[in-house]
Parts: sequence; C-alpha cells; structure tokens
Amino acid sequence: MAVSLSAANDHASLPIAYRLYLPHEWADDPDRRAEAGVPDDIVFQTKPQIALDQLRAALAAGIEAEVALADAGYGNDTDFRDGITETGLAYVVGIQSSTSLWPPGVQPLPSKPWSGRGRPTSAIRRDTAHQPITAKQLALGLPQKAWRRVSWREGTNTKLAARFAAVRVRPAHRDYHRSTPRPQEWCLIEWPTDEPEPTKYFLSTLPANISRRALVNTTKLRWRIERDYQDLKQELGLGHYEGRGWRGFHHHATLCIAAYGFLISEREAIPPSAPRHGLLIEEPRIPTSYRPRGSPDPT
Repeated sequence: MAVSLSAANDHASLPIAYRLYLPHEWADDPDRRAEAGVPDDIVFQTKPQIALDQLRAALAAGIEAEVALADAGYGNDTDFRDGITETGLAYVVGIQSSTSLWPPGVQPLPSKPWSGRGRPTSAIRRDTAHQPITAKQLALGLPQKAWRRVSWREGTNTKLAARFAAVRVRPAHRDYHRSTPRPQEWCLIEWPTDEPEPTKYFLSTLPANISRRALVNTTKLRWRIERDYQDLKQELGLGHYEGRGWRGFHHHATLCIAAYGFLISEREAIPPSAPRHGLLIEEPRIPTSYRPRGSPDPT
C-alpha cells in the first residue's frame, strides 16, 4: 500500500509524491528491511503522517494550492486535519458517520471556576447532559429544508446529483484537553434520494461564506484523482509491480507516473483541450477569388 499526493484541477491530476507504507511489523524488523533494501532513515509512520510530510514537501518546493482533499481514511485523523491547517491550506476531508461534533449553536462547557484551592483548570468540559453528537445523528436530526439537490458534473448518461446539507459545526474529538473550543467549520453531508440514510460526510475549513454548490464542486474534485489512478493502474501498469524491493517499487511507480504525465501534456495539446493558439497546423486562408460551387456570379 502506497501513500500518494496528487496535484489536481478540473481537467487532470498527477501524483507528485508516492511512498510505500510500512506497517510496524516491517518497519521494526531488521532482517526484512535489509532484504528489501529499506533505507535506514525510513521509520514507522502512519499513513496520515506520511501524507502530511508529502504535503509540506510539496509546498516547500513551490507547488501552489488552495485546498487539500482527502478521503475518510485520512480525514478521521484529527492530527492530520490540524496539520493541514498549520500549512495554511483549507481542507475538505471525508469523515466517518461516528465522528463527534458540536451541532450549530452548541459548544463545550467552560472550565470549572477556581475554588481557591489547588491548581486552576483551564480545560473546557462536558458532562452527562451536555455531550457532542455523531455526524449521523446531526444529519438525521436536520429539518427537510436543510437539504438541497446539487449537481456537480456530467456522468455517463446524465448529470450527477444528490441532496446535500451544509452545517457549521465544531469538531469535538478529545477537545476536553483544550482550553478553547475548536473553530467552526463546515460539515457537508450527502444523502442520495434513493438511499435510506446519508452516505457520505465531510469536514471543511473553506470560507464560511462559500456557496453550497462551490463546496460540493470542490469536494467532488476527488473523482478526477480516483479516475486518473484507475488509468494509471490499468493502462500504465502502476498496480502490476511484483518485486520485493524498496527501490524497485518506487522506480516502477516513478516510470508509470512519468509516462502518465507525458500523456497528460500530449492530451492538453490536442483540441478541444488545447487553446486555439495551441493548434500545431495553421488553418489555410481562403483566397479572395474563391466562389462556392453553385453560387451566382457576383459580376
């Protein structure tokens, strides 16, 4: 399993970082490491930790970006979300339906007043009657008017669309260790009309005044990355590596990604993707004496 970072827009995406994930059993086994040629400086990291390192390296290298997208395998990690915020980027990340949130207008209780004895406490708190709720509970408790149908792109046969609710919430995971509540952010919830309950949940730090359509469009940009990975694996052999070496694995991925980058650049030079000035063949001019067949003689 590899952790990757892609640069993407509405037209294409391309992996710009790709690294093998090593579980504890591999990272802490000297014999396995020696046999596979794992570099000495590679230590165990969770997948969100690897992804954050990749993101920081990309920004340090001058890659321009406005928002980071990730699926729930990363978005459920509070440290990962905080790490993205520290880079200065906004995010839209998937979360599980069990993620705990403070609903609109509700936040943790303030710290207990100091009694005059012992060390004063500054941690916010909750009690048995004042608890956060899950994202699923939030969704099921929303009024009907909170849901709106939003379409985001053309599918195979028709436009893709679903019902969405966008609510300002505060993430609640272990916030009782904090002295202040977490800032508000968007909780975007997708509930297709043919499903008995919501199917997808997202947290986002995009601006509070963003429209619901723009929020959905940004969230759904991940389809481009998923589609391009499908092509990389099936058409260019990214998923066909059968070796057992660290270097071989990464060399194979590098060549596949380089080939895909070449194909993207070639595709962008062909109409209708290319701008008019990008045409390789100059359109011939019509002579002033030309007269279409069957037209009357102007004289």
